[in-house]
Amino acid sequence: MNRTVLIIGLLIVAAVVGILFLGLGKDPTAIDSPLIGRPAPDFALKAVGTGQTIELSQFRGKPVIVNFWATWCHPCWDEHPVLTQTSQLLGDKVQFVGVVFQDQESKIKDFLQQRGWAYPTLVDQAGKTAIAYGVGGVPETYFLDKNGVIVAKFAGPMTADDIQNNLQKALR
Repeated sequence: MNRTVLIIGLLIVAAVVGILFLGLGKDPTAIDSPLIGRPAPDFALKAVGTGQTIELSQFRGKPVIVNFWATWCHPCWDEHPVLTQTSQLLGDKVQFVGVVFQDQESKIKDFLQQRGWAYPTLVDQAGKTAIAYGVGGVPETYFLDKNGVIVAKFAGPMTADDIQNNLQKALR
């Protein structure tokens, strides 16, 4: 075997192992969205059950929490009661919006009938809204201030404390 090729191969392997080692222990959900500080991409999606078209822009004037989820997502099942309860607790001070993608409306209806809901649940049929927000997985939640600017993003299932901590950024 050529000694030069062996040395170069070992250097490449060592570099890759070093890069992977540096990433150990870092939380992949802590990656900030490039959309933070920018106006949220507007959307017009159909509501589950009613078929009514709801636009994000109609909620300007109060903070909005946009939660991307799916029925096949187990963490979404765990998070849903927390979102529902917090939405009911906050009333009309904050608008919650659920956006479901990569899912079937019949499954969404079954999920909501079993688990309940307290805010509009919209279907992102083609996934274009999720793409516009850069959603990497579900659940993923965006917090908007009253002007429609994204102030925080949370990846993964949220607790009530997570919602309150991120909502504070939207209320400033």
